[in-house]
Amino acid sequence: MKRMLSMTDDAVMRLEMVMDFGAHLPLPPDGAVCHEITGCASQVHICVDGNKLYGRASSALVRGIVAILIAMVDGVEPNQIKNMDIDAEFKSLNLNLGAGRLNGLDSVIRFLQNL
Repeated sequence: MKRMLSMTDDAVMRLEMVMDFGAHLPLPPDGAVCHEITGCASQVHICVDGNKLYGRASSALVRGIVAILIAMVDGVEPNQIKNMDIDAEFKSLNLNLGAGRLNGLDSVIRFLQNL
């Protein structure tokens, strides 16, 4: 994703790419345990099915953000996620997000690091 986002400096195009990532976010299967993430401007759920994470969000942009965050930790053991600097890795994508989105980002990262 980082490589794809680095293909353009156009902030609007980058956000459109993020929304496209979210459009491909798979739905959680029946039986997945879903957790509502508080602190987000949109309604966000992170769902766990075994070792696999899924996400859903009421906004296209937030769905894309969730897709990126899940991709960052996909296949990583929960004890290793705690030691990851997900915030710095996400910020290195240089996305132009408002304060409300950043608060929600922090909430999702906290949830992931406490799996």
